[in-house]
Amino acid sequence: MNRFLGSSLILLLLIFSASCAKKVIPYQSDGRMESFQPSYPSYNYLSARAKVIIEEESGKVTRGTLSLRSKKDSVLWFTISPGLGMEAVRGLITQEKIQIKDRIGKEDINLTFGEFKNFYGLDLSLDLFQNILWANPPFRFDYSDRLLRVKSQYELTQVRNQVRYFSKIGTESAKVIELAGNSLDDRGSLLASFDGFQEVDGQPFPSETLYKLVYQLSTGSQNTILHVDWTSITLEDEPLNFPFKF
Repeated sequence: MNRFLGSSLILLLLIFSASCAKKVIPYQSDGRMESFQPSYPSYNYLSARAKVIIEEESGKVTRGTLSLRSKKDSVLWFTISPGLGMEAVRGLITQEKIQIKDRIGKEDINLTFGEFKNFYGLDLSLDLFQNILWANPPFRFDYSDRLLRVKSQYELTQVRNQVRYFSKIGTESAKVIELAGNSLDDRGSLLASFDGFQEVDGQPFPSETLYKLVYQLSTGSQNTILHVDWTSITLEDEPLNFPFKF
């Protein structure tokens, strides 16, 4: 994985962010999930804001804000700002493409998922981004997966596209509380920890999340940690705009 790809993946992970005073309602479950039925969010359109802190292996710490909009199973749109009203990155992810306009680093992306896989060997999708974003299992459970019940958690192991995903799903929230994804060829890994959930229209959504991305550059392995503190998530019925152009 070259330096461009490493930077690009950090930008893609930045879809998990934005800012304002935090006013969230903790999610309270009225029971436990006795059979394996994870809670997938139900909405037409969604807008969200959060605060984000990025810690790089070099010791560099970056604080920023992002606004996110989504049309479920169709579009993820986001803008990132380091402050002072300046937009650093604008991105659009659809079922077909990944498009990112990097106004600072000038490392733009405009690739179909097929092109992305051919160039970098990574098989990504809008569904995978949505699931990791909202604390869902990476893929829908099927007969080839390994599922165990361990006290108040389910442990799910899935192998897709040369990546092994291990998820711990809480029985109270019916959401993923820990996720580890490791490429079978040791090209990289992603760890995620979801620290609490907030109630949005009666549904559980992440409140705080910690992501750790390990990826390979020509100079060796690199680590990036991303702290996400969601401050608002709003489910919308009216269509939202997703402006984007290079």
